[in-house]
Amino acid sequence: MGVDRVLLRRPVAELAADVRRGALAARELVGASLAAIEQDDEVLGAFLAVDAEAALAAAAAIDERVAAGEEVGALAGIPLAVKDTEDAAGFITTIGSSIHRDDPVARTDSLLVARLRAAGCVVVGKTNTPEHAWKGDTTNAWGHATHNPWSLERSAGGSSGGSAAAVAAGLVPMATGSDGGGSIRIPAAVNGLTGFKPSLGRIPAGGPHPPGWLDLSSKGVMTRRIADAAPGLDTAIGPDPTDLRSLPLPDTRWSASLDSIGVPLRVAWSPDLGFARVDREILEVCERAVAGLADRGAEVTEVRVWDHDPLSEWFRIVGCCNERTLEALRDTDQWGLVDPGLALTADVARGYTATDVIRALDGAHLLNLALVELFGTHSVLLCPTVAGQTPRLGAGGGLIDGVEDANWVQLTYGFNLTRSPAGSVCAGFTSDSMPVGLQVVGPQHGDVVVLRTLAALEASLDLDTVPPAYR
Repeated sequence: MGVDRVLLRRPVAELAADVRRGALAARELVGASLAAIEQDDEVLGAFLAVDAEAALAAAAAIDERVAAGEEVGALAGIPLAVKDTEDAAGFITTIGSSIHRDDPVARTDSLLVARLRAAGCVVVGKTNTPEHAWKGDTTNAWGHATHNPWSLERSAGGSSGGSAAAVAAGLVPMATGSDGGGSIRIPAAVNGLTGFKPSLGRIPAGGPHPPGWLDLSSKGVMTRRIADAAPGLDTAIGPDPTDLRSLPLPDTRWSASLDSIGVPLRVAWSPDLGFARVDREILEVCERAVAGLADRGAEVTEVRVWDHDPLSEWFRIVGCCNERTLEALRDTDQWGLVDPGLALTADVARGYTATDVIRALDGAHLLNLALVELFGTHSVLLCPTVAGQTPRLGAGGGLIDGVEDANWVQLTYGFNLTRSPAGSVCAGFTSDSMPVGLQVVGPQHGDVVVLRTLAALEASLDLDTVPPAYR
């Protein structure tokens, strides 16, 4: 099977509809994805594991059910890549860690993967992630790195960098992701995708194990355009009794909200959220995109959102969660196999008290109060997705006005603390042709307004977001 990039980049809903009516064989679609992975991933490094035999068998089973007149699901035949923090039956879940590379294969799917499979998705493989999804660059201690398809010398972001690179390069039309500090939005921004972090609890994170990062991380699906994500989100959202935070199913399908798109009426624009230092070129690209909304009728007001960087609140929670996860490895031979940066977060957290963590949670409450006031008069909040330009692969951080800054992602994690729905859309490109993300944030549980604004921005900007080397 040759690489058919035109096929793999057709809208997800159209592909699945063609499979359901027998106009396109699931085996042909999955075969095209596997061919693209075989051709391109040795250099790109998006995947940690691929099972072509199982994927083709699953696709053939879908074709047989179509021929028999059976219902095969809203996502019939769609090749799916699974971030390797998520269980997918038949694959080892390494969590990006050399310690888990030889673990037994998972016997069952996570809730998210199970729902996507039930809707007809075909899992083709597991995508790369930094160890325990701890950072915004997809490299890990056992030497696997994911390259950015726009420039192989640059980072794919993280922690869902493997999923983002696989989608951006056209290896798969859909992949899973998770976002505990920007891990969907950051790689979406630097890979030219439209990425969306749903409100906490929309996609359940239940199952046999407690959530790794308390109330910070939301699961999602990653696609090139928001209309492609919508049918996956429709499948994935809804409560599960094993998730204490899961939300009720919305009254209407999210994909239906994209049938007719208009610009939001009242837009809050914050160049820096009130505290950040943002690269001038990134800011200029985002300002042009926001001006385009104003030209189409949106009332845009510049605002200051917070009076400080919420890094300390976020890090206290994350550090303590990492210490809890890793503490059994201390004083063993395996401790030396832990990514040094990840180990440092756990080491620092040993100095925190329970009161420190409670104060961090109190801080999240106060951050949200500021958003409640803002959304009393505005439909959505816009700001750059990241503050710095896309780093070199494995570098310490992105460049802000030519100076490397480890906290080049400082505009994302505050909205994990507030549990807000948030997304990123490609707003344009830097002078060296790297994508720039514009972040869209909505009020509590206002997922639909974020989805609609992302779609409106896509339509307004009308950018070619396919990396040149993968066209």
